[in-house]
Amino acid sequence: MNVASLDQLWVYLSGNPLLSLLATLVVFALAVRLNRMLGGTPLVHPVTLSIAILIGLLLAVDMDYATYFEGAQFIHFLLGPATVALAIPLYDHRERVRRLLGPLLLACLVGIVTAVTTTLGLAMALGARPETLMSLAPRSVTSPIAMGIAEQIGGIPSLAAGLVLLTGSIGCALSSAVFRLLGVRDPAVKGFALGLSAHGFGTAHAFARIGAVAGAFSGLAMGLTGLLTAFLLPLITRLFGFGA
Repeated sequence: MNVASLDQLWVYLSGNPLLSLLATLVVFALAVRLNRMLGGTPLVHPVTLSIAILIGLLLAVDMDYATYFEGAQFIHFLLGPATVALAIPLYDHRERVRRLLGPLLLACLVGIVTAVTTTLGLAMALGARPETLMSLAPRSVTSPIAMGIAEQIGGIPSLAAGLVLLTGSIGCALSSAVFRLLGVRDPAVKGFALGLSAHGFGTAHAFARIGAVAGAFSGLAMGLTGLLTAFLLPLITRLFGFGA
């Protein structure tokens, strides 16, 4: 096959949305394999590694994000059903959740207020601009909710999504050391803490590395945090002098 034929083939493939879908699936499978080869360390999370590889590929082939997303949107669509599916393991542990509902709600509220106030306080002390502050504020909730909240309070949705991914990666990387330091052994407590602080990343980590109980409580924390943050964050930002 000559150079001209290869060029024509690439033009055809690059214009096909399924190329982006295939590339995303292959890259993620490769990232999972690399993570396992490294002992499953959260320091090289498969999602973070996939993002880095995909960014490199897009830059190498000079493909803009809009073209890539034409194919990747099929995976993006599955984010909603995947989140809803977290209710299945949660249903299996509904009696324990019912008994602990009061403490769980209190822990969730305290976690949200602590995350938002410390984030805004530190960012303001470092001189961050208002739009950056409003993008940082929802960093502890899952990406779709964080992007919606950031847009409503004057932040930058794309920046908020990136900060959410960074927060999740750091949360997974530090969780084991924090649990050992604090002597936390209950899988339900570990899972709830991961879901509250590291959202989707933490939930996936809880299922994969701790167990079904941790995954169920992590999914519960992720859902509660997203729901309550959507209501509480505008009020908290007003206390800091932002918003109407």
